[in-house]
Amino acid sequence: MRILRLIGFVLLMLHSGSVFAQSVLFHNFNGYTLTGNPGHEAVLVKFDAMLIHDGKVAAIGTLAELEGVYGSLTKQKRVNLNGKFVLPGLIDAHGHVLGLGQNLMLADLRDAKSESDAAAIVANFAQTTPSAEWILGRGWNQENWTVKAFPNAESLDEVSSDKPIYLTRVDGHAAWANSKALEIAGITADTVSPDGGEIIRDSQGNPTGVLIDNAMNLVEQKIPAASAQQQEEALKLAFNHLLERGITGVHDAGVDATTLQVYKELADKQAMPLRIYAMLSATEPKLPELLAAGHYVTADDKLTVRSVKIYGDGALGSRGAALLAPYHDAPDQHGLMVTSQERIRELYELIIPHGFQINTHAIGDRANRIVLDEYEHAFDTIGGRNLRHRIEHSQIVHPEDIPRFKELNIIASMQPTHATSDKNMAEDRLGKARMKGAYAWQTFAEQGTIIAAGSDFPVELADPFFGLHAAVTRQDRDNQPEGGWYAHEKLTLEQALRAFTLDAAYAAGQEQELGTLEPGKWADFIVLDHDPFARDAAILWQNKVHATYVAGKAEYLSK
Repeated sequence: MRILRLIGFVLLMLHSGSVFAQSVLFHNFNGYTLTGNPGHEAVLVKFDAMLIHDGKVAAIGTLAELEGVYGSLTKQKRVNLNGKFVLPGLIDAHGHVLGLGQNLMLADLRDAKSESDAAAIVANFAQTTPSAEWILGRGWNQENWTVKAFPNAESLDEVSSDKPIYLTRVDGHAAWANSKALEIAGITADTVSPDGGEIIRDSQGNPTGVLIDNAMNLVEQKIPAASAQQQEEALKLAFNHLLERGITGVHDAGVDATTLQVYKELADKQAMPLRIYAMLSATEPKLPELLAAGHYVTADDKLTVRSVKIYGDGALGSRGAALLAPYHDAPDQHGLMVTSQERIRELYELIIPHGFQINTHAIGDRANRIVLDEYEHAFDTIGGRNLRHRIEHSQIVHPEDIPRFKELNIIASMQPTHATSDKNMAEDRLGKARMKGAYAWQTFAEQGTIIAAGSDFPVELADPFFGLHAAVTRQDRDNQPEGGWYAHEKLTLEQALRAFTLDAAYAAGQEQELGTLEPGKWADFIVLDHDPFARDAAILWQNKVHATYVAGKAEYLSK
């Protein structure tokens, strides 16, 4: 059966008059790919040779099989991979590409151990960028500090009192500003917190310098916007960063009109080294116009636009995730709906008639229930059930709502490293009783829900092997806790690989073009130093990427 499929592909090439000079045979490797349809049992196939034609897989099998069937085609150009290991290119189903590129140019606070440590990092960074109008950074996380409390503007005022400082929390749902930034934004004791946001205040009612969710906009609208050229530079930095880590495609979760235009210009110049599935941002003023323009797909599938990203609630770490019951460690708080339920309904009614997929951010159980309710209402009133809508994060879901994902045909877009990053604070926020539906990967998988895996970079690090490791161990990279955190929700390595390949492709409507190394699909693959199916799961995150190929072209080669 397989040989017939492969011969059929060759006959198709002959019939279309393809030029055989573009055929390349990769051999002497140990390869793995999944075959099968998303939502059904997938089969892991091993092979040691692959013939590529015009950037697509023509055949996989043993070297002897391919030489026997294809003869001279296998001798035109050959690449010996010297016994290394091959996987399909990994797809990050939820990342922020421009944010990653910009993050690589900002003060990185991810490793700060305290408020003073973070301020010292900012001070050192400021010395390297003396001409910058604003001092910008990202990555602080008070839950990793010796004192687990929100920081204050005074610490940053000691770094600079005349230049504004604005530092985004690791999850992107809170920010820490100095007094100058608050002054520029006009934030005082009399400023009212906006809907879907909160200005954190001290006991006297004065702003402390921490802003939650929509309150961040008060400062962000004062920060000079990046030019198209600066955005292009940031995107290119991100592209290289991702390719080095074996990522051949990203679902970019929230793209405005300016960034979309930069993407289109890069695609026109054939300067896209990986694949971008761009979700239009629901807050983009030109959204109706962009929807009316219809789907956008380049001939090489490098850029696809047929979905919209909507923010439902905030994040758990900043207590912005919308919960059905109060926070266990803050009984006066329930979290925030960044987009009201009424507005979510309006957006669904706007988007679905244009045939665009909707990907709605929901972390808390209240947000997930609201989003599920609104999907159900939309399906009952205007249709669209088969557009493969998603819930981004699906992080804390009431157990009664988990079956609704399957009933409503909703894809769960989940990020494995969120669990291992959140394990030290999730129980504090929720209490143990509400952990049953939290980070419930295996529960979703067992009911047949499609899981599209990603990282949410730059919230988390972009390395997909960190995600694969977290998915199969439920441990951090120090292998803690022993046995895994709520280990019954672990995925098998095959399940995890599928979530980063075939099912991620399905979640973008691209399973016929991407996600596996099967004949007729784009030849997106990575070359590794170790066999991920043979090495101890505890060190899975240490796998080194030697090469990343997109459409059969080496876009990254290690030195």
